[in-house]
Amino acid sequence: MKILVIAPHPDDEVMGCGGTVKRYAKEGSDVFLCIVTKAYTPEWSEDFIKNRKKEIAGANKVLGIKKTFFLDLPTVRLDTLPQKELNEKLTAVIEKVRPEMLFIPHCGDLNNDHRLIFESCLVAARPINNSIKSILAYETLSETEWGLPNIPFVPNAYSDISSTLKKKIEAMRCYGSELRKTPHPRSLEIISALAKKRGSEIGLVAAEAFMLIREIL
Repeated sequence: MKILVIAPHPDDEVMGCGGTVKRYAKEGSDVFLCIVTKAYTPEWSEDFIKNRKKEIAGANKVLGIKKTFFLDLPTVRLDTLPQKELNEKLTAVIEKVRPEMLFIPHCGDLNNDHRLIFESCLVAARPINNSIKSILAYETLSETEWGLPNIPFVPNAYSDISSTLKKKIEAMRCYGSELRKTPHPRSLEIISALAKKRGSEIGLVAAEAFMLIREIL
């Protein structure tokens, strides 16, 4: 099976579905990643930008990502671009990969990049002449739970990551520039706690939760 994960920013793929990605990769699926935005000067330093490439490569190796597409659009400035441009860039990636399963950010997340990408993903994944059988929205710590109160994340699909939670944590360690100390949501302890909490909701040791947007049975 071909799987495509759309990440607004590097590390979203790990927090949102890193355990699931690793599980599918271990089972023999081809998992592709599309990172939509990138950091830029002077808001971020040259050293940060250079190190970010190493962080991405390290996390990809841990998770077993087959190939990563970089759209290189400006972080937290997607609202300055025509929506049509974002639609077309995401469409091009989907047409190239032709995934059967698509993971996207939640439409109610705090960061506007996430919300715009959610909308563009639905445009790019319209059920006409494409291979997508299921679309799932993932939760991103410090974005989803802090997001729009009128668009809550209500999971209706779960992935068992009992055997891959350690790899999810290992992949997140690669993003050292994004990690914070507990009780910040982007701490390793809280990332692990959320996985165990989601697992407890369905009788598993650990899980990742999703909102199923569309599925063809």
